[in-house]
Amino acid sequence: GKYVPDQSPWTLTEMQVDFAFPCATQNEIDKNGASLLMKNGCMGVFEGANLPVTADGQDVFRSDRTFVYIPGKAANAGGVGVSGLEMSQNASRTYWKKEKVDAMLKEMIAGIYKQMTDAAGEDGTLEEGCNRAGFLKVANALKELGWVY
Repeated sequence: GKYVPDQSPWTLTEMQVDFAFPCATQNEIDKNGASLLMKNGCMGVFEGANLPVTADGQDVFRSDRTFVYIPGKAANAGGVGVSGLEMSQNASRTYWKKEKVDAMLKEMIAGIYKQMTDAAGEDGTLEEGCNRAGFLKVANALKELGWVY
């Protein structure tokens, strides 16, 4: 890679990537950046930050149902999950080898992927599955708490 002053990586016309992982700030990829990524052959975007793609950029990605767009709530879940594992270790004053943590992370991510594909159904995208699975998780929690009947 090379540094280009006063430019975003999403505005570089010569940049060609198979997949993009915006991980810095909100609203990094706008409509123009999203269009440029797709024009240059990018096949998917996996959010590593909170909302790095603007609403207009998301609409561009959604215009091609073969394009893989995974929101941060799923793509960034590994970091949150491993933080939870770390808190469990600290609370119980135990130590897990990295192989055990890696195995638990892989199981966690596989479970998230399964929830996404199950919720997406035959005709849905992974993004739609992610949003549906998240909604169902919250709705079921509200029901279990007796807040919704």
